[in-house]
Amino acid sequence: MFDYDWFTGPAFEQQQNDARFRCAQKKFPDADPSQAEPDSECGQFLDALELRVLLYLRDGFSYEMKEIASVDSKSHLTFECEPVDEHYKVGAFVVSLPFEEIVRVETFAVHPSEKPEDTPLITGFRAGPEQALPPAREETHGRPQPVGRSRFSAGHSSEGRHPSSAE
Repeated sequence: MFDYDWFTGPAFEQQQNDARFRCAQKKFPDADPSQAEPDSECGQFLDALELRVLLYLRDGFSYEMKEIASVDSKSHLTFECEPVDEHYKVGAFVVSLPFEEIVRVETFAVHPSEKPEDTPLITGFRAGPEQALPPAREETHGRPQPVGRSRFSAGHSSEGRHPSSAE
């Protein structure tokens, strides 16, 4: 679904503009943000809005995009990531992702004066993908079973007895 053209063409721009428009509409329900004069209260609010773009991946990781990087290859998305981890905030963190791994793109518009104190946790820096998804499952006799585990794996041996039980 997502490709280079989605991020560099009108679709991504429209999503960002729509987030700004909806944020301004919430603040000024009686005004039409698309018709707001730049010096009006609504126009100034609209101009001051900040955007957060969150990318969610198939493996459960997510990243906040700071800016799309200018690279020659268009086969993947390369962007500067907004790191959450303090260790990565000292430099620039550039990420390349295959487009087919991106499952959702969220754009969050907020005015600097209304930013929430608790920002959403971006999980692109978690220890590993094993924390993201439950184990893969396979069908066995019409019932789903975890792949690579015995059906008695929750503390039981393959004979169905608990490992601590006497022989």
